[in-house]
Amino acid sequence: MIQSIPATAAMLVKNSERYLEEVLTALADFDEVLLLDNGSTDRTFDIAKEFPNVSYYKHDFNGFGPMKNLAAKLAQNDWIFSIDSDEIPDAGLIESIREAVAANRENAVYILSRLNHYNGRPIKGCGWYPDIIPRLYHRGFTRFSDRQVHEALVLPPETDKRALDGRLKHYSFENAEGLIRKMQQYSSLYADENRYKKGATPFKALLHGAVSFVKNYFLKRGFAYGSDGLTISVANAQGSYYKYVKLYERNRQITVSLIITTYNRPDALAFVLQSALEQTRLPDEIIVADDGSRRDTAEVVKLFREHTDIPVRHTWRPDDGFRAAEARNRALAVAKSDYIILIDGDMLLHRAFVADHLKHARKGRLIQGSRVLLTEGKTAAILKADSLPKLSVFSDGIEKRSAALRLPPLAAFTARKGNRRHRSIKTCNMAFFRSDALAVNGFDNGYVGWGREDSDFAARCFHNGMKRHNLRFAGIAYHLYHPEAERAALPQNDARLRKTLEQRKIRCEFGVDMFIAKDEEAV
Repeated sequence: MIQSIPATAAMLVKNSERYLEEVLTALADFDEVLLLDNGSTDRTFDIAKEFPNVSYYKHDFNGFGPMKNLAAKLAQNDWIFSIDSDEIPDAGLIESIREAVAANRENAVYILSRLNHYNGRPIKGCGWYPDIIPRLYHRGFTRFSDRQVHEALVLPPETDKRALDGRLKHYSFENAEGLIRKMQQYSSLYADENRYKKGATPFKALLHGAVSFVKNYFLKRGFAYGSDGLTISVANAQGSYYKYVKLYERNRQITVSLIITTYNRPDALAFVLQSALEQTRLPDEIIVADDGSRRDTAEVVKLFREHTDIPVRHTWRPDDGFRAAEARNRALAVAKSDYIILIDGDMLLHRAFVADHLKHARKGRLIQGSRVLLTEGKTAAILKADSLPKLSVFSDGIEKRSAALRLPPLAAFTARKGNRRHRSIKTCNMAFFRSDALAVNGFDNGYVGWGREDSDFAARCFHNGMKRHNLRFAGIAYHLYHPEAERAALPQNDARLRKTLEQRKIRCEFGVDMFIAKDEEAV
């Protein structure tokens, strides 16, 4: 009697009756065949229960990577052979797996050759061949990535990659309907996984689709397989096109909260609020983060609220010193949007300000927008005016004219590369995803007095893997003149920042979570 292979063949299944009996028969020598079902309604279970070496589990689908890792965790053996329900190993592959498991090289990951079929026909073109994939591994050494789609085994530097003999026959698709169904599933998973992480445009989608067709039909010899090759190449091109179009559409669903920090400057705040209403892309909500202003600021907010359909909130804290970090946290706590743009209450916004920020919004990015300083005389003239002035690179009263240049193509180029420099970063024009801010517990409420609370926030974001991206030539805001703030607290704030840097802190002890459940603070 042939001894069973002390390994688990792990398989994800859903309505897999078509080839399952043939697959399980080929896997009869395995000590265990583990099926993880995510919603079968056909005869999958009835077929599986006829095989004594099959273990059967059910779990809602949560991505291919997580599902495969769960299957490995449930397995009775440490050696895992990952296989799909439409893949059939030949006898040579089974014997090669037996030898590999017996050798028990725990840091070895074994690759194999897979031959894909369409409508029962082997295809050695269209980018389907050669198809070399790692499938046999020791679960104590490695695992699959947690990606929703296009998951892969993680290969540590000490991996001993070896090849298995034999071949895996893959009945990929029976017809065009199967190609379309898989294309829809994979493109949606890709878009969901990369939402707000990668950029996409309709042109980029079209370009990827066109390149995919040329590559698969001409360069990968799809033409040699007649109508089948054409169908596969078109389906591959559609998959490339739709995954980027779906990503583009999902990215457009982003919502944005504009948080305006203010303290006893209602005249400037009124103009800033007006500039928010003239945006080419309006914010989904506006939150005035008040650091203890008098009642006249509340009156400005109330009047503004009556003239817009945009939800406007006013968070306020008692006036007991400069506590901008706490004021911002109170606003961040009640924000309802995906994305946060922070500005000071004396920053007049370019009409494309919000649109520029959103164009460069990505999870893991801390965006520093452009600030244009206005002279004292220009500021006085603006505040005396009856309406919001039209400011541009040609306006008088600008201290550094190059900062007012708006050149979107150049902005896209300069903003691509990130860094982790916390120096000179300013919250007067900063943007980030709310989830990224919550991950570091927002700003540190322990900062009292002017200075370094913005650097501390940035440093903790960087410690958590984020990068700073400077948005030059876009995201422009004009900074009204004001005397420099008192800096008496700077030495103690510098010491607090040094502690954050030395300890590589990620979360501060007293941050936004103090206010998350306190929506009643908003008025």
